[in-house]
Amino acid sequence: MSERMHWSTLLSATRFKVRDGGLRAMPAAVSEDGSAGLRSEFHIDHDRIVFSSAFRRLGRKTQVHPLARNDHTHNRLTHSIEVASVGRSLGNRVGAMLRAGGHLPEPYTPYDIGSTVQVACLAHDLGNPPFGHTGEYALRDWFREPSRAALLAQLSAGQRADIQTYEGNAHGLRQVCSLEMYSGEGGMRLTAASLGTLVKYPWTAQTFPDKGKFNIYQAELAYFDAVAEELGLLRRSAECWVRHPLSYLMEAADDICYAIVDLEDAVEMEILDLVELQRLLAPIVDPDKVWQIRDPRQYAAALRGTMVGRCVKDLADTFMRHHDALLAGELPMHDLIAGASPEIRDTLAASKQLASEKVYRHRSKVVTEVAAYPCLAVILDTLVPTVHALCTQGPDALSHRQRTQLALLEVPLPEAVSLYEGYLRVLDFVGSMTDNHAARLAREISGIGLI
Repeated sequence: MSERMHWSTLLSATRFKVRDGGLRAMPAAVSEDGSAGLRSEFHIDHDRIVFSSAFRRLGRKTQVHPLARNDHTHNRLTHSIEVASVGRSLGNRVGAMLRAGGHLPEPYTPYDIGSTVQVACLAHDLGNPPFGHTGEYALRDWFREPSRAALLAQLSAGQRADIQTYEGNAHGLRQVCSLEMYSGEGGMRLTAASLGTLVKYPWTAQTFPDKGKFNIYQAELAYFDAVAEELGLLRRSAECWVRHPLSYLMEAADDICYAIVDLEDAVEMEILDLVELQRLLAPIVDPDKVWQIRDPRQYAAALRGTMVGRCVKDLADTFMRHHDALLAGELPMHDLIAGASPEIRDTLAASKQLASEKVYRHRSKVVTEVAAYPCLAVILDTLVPTVHALCTQGPDALSHRQRTQLALLEVPLPEAVSLYEGYLRVLDFVGSMTDNHAARLAREISGIGLI
């Protein structure tokens, strides 16, 4: 382990703004009297995300069940808040152990670790399109259709990979670095530490084309390059870095929540029986401690709460066991859960397996997912060829219909926009829609909504 990262730079509170095509580092915020403010830099990050439009829209975006009619099931907003709560607990616990082991530099506290992970958890789903992961596949499939190859012919290989691979993680980074708050000037301008923790896949689409997962569009590559340099992330190639160690805590918090909470939702919707959840969690949760709770919903919540608490302790310990490997970018497994104690690891794996078999393929979910493909195709059919005409032929070549179609975009395209940027603007528009908005717009522009 000749190379390693260091907490003194991994926790950098530096922010970046974009001006005149360049990046400029910004110092920590100060109050009017010149002293440090009452909020830490990471609290400022937290507040910027919570008050953003992208975060608010998560309330009408799919977690598991698209357009669910049951008000007690999770959407992306409630999921993100719960993931952030678990992530903060994981971060606080790891922070305390880092301080006890002499690894946490001044002036940082264990709560700064917790806050940084919490911020990343709040932001981790900001780039999810309507209809969840099905929406991602629908957007990818549209652009990968061979009959549409001519629409992409003028793009570079890297740009083409971006447009053909809508990725919620990459669009989430785009939301916070380019679109929200200071649009085009650094976005939310979050701290480098929060951005590094947010990024699970610190590489571009063409770095590992077979993985399908990546976090960095070509449009945000220069920005993330500066962030990675500030954090001291180890570079593996021109467009690939190792992960920030705290991103593993963000990922673990997300995995814990969707492994357990998806099943809790399934019980609520009567897709699963409460006894199945009890049996599944029995290796971790002692039924004798919760059996006296008579209300089924509260009983399921007690099972979930006890399981989450056990996971937090176990995975924080796992993080510290592999502390040196994480700083060297050499974690010997793909995530923290894979290195957890056997009972935690196996129970979470069994939870995901049960959800895959009985929840994700339930007819109520499948029917809506099938409908997502033609829904998003109607919108792309309307916008993408028109944007291609604008960018390749100029505004004077557009018909009245095409000009009308462009007016659908909430942010008008500048006349000199590049084809790559034009397509990204369409994906920004479609990806930001809630499930309800996408379904309604598709119906309206198809002509059906006129009747």
